[in-house]
Amino acid sequence: MSIFKRVGNIIRSNKQQEPVRQANPIEESRVGDIVNVDLEEYVVTGKVIYFDRGFEPHRYAYYLQSGKDVRCLLIEKGRSYECFLCDFMEGALDDPNDVPSRLELDGEDTFELEHHRSDVTRTEGNTDFRSGDEVMIWRYFGPDDRYFFLQWQDGKFVAMQGERTPATQVKFMRATL
Repeated sequence: MSIFKRVGNIIRSNKQQEPVRQANPIEESRVGDIVNVDLEEYVVTGKVIYFDRGFEPHRYAYYLQSGKDVRCLLIEKGRSYECFLCDFMEGALDDPNDVPSRLELDGEDTFELEHHRSDVTRTEGNTDFRSGDEVMIWRYFGPDDRYFFLQWQDGKFVAMQGERTPATQVKFMRATL
């Protein structure tokens, strides 16, 4: 064996190998994947990624379909993941300046405004929003650990009501191509 081969082998053996990047299914799932939430399976038909310009995404909305039912799995990223399984609601508002700080639904439940913010979206598949546009989001909390989300983008409101779901009960399965 020549001296050059020995030196080459020594150099190769001393190189630092890059760590293998672990896939995060909550953030990296795509349209067509399967999601199991509370023992019910859904197909991901759309995905909205919310972020501030120049920063990592901090909220994900997965549009889920099971038969004729279309629901939304909203995941907010903080120190841990907060997951909300929501149903879409009908209603009407014309102006984001008219959004109240207290909501009454059906005269029974009252929801209080928890926080409000603006984000930029990136979308995949069938969603209610466009990529690259700003969206305004209002998050309300109500009785029995229920939440109400109101989103506005370019003249269109989307309302959802849901409950907090532990992140441990949300399982993503990759679609095989």
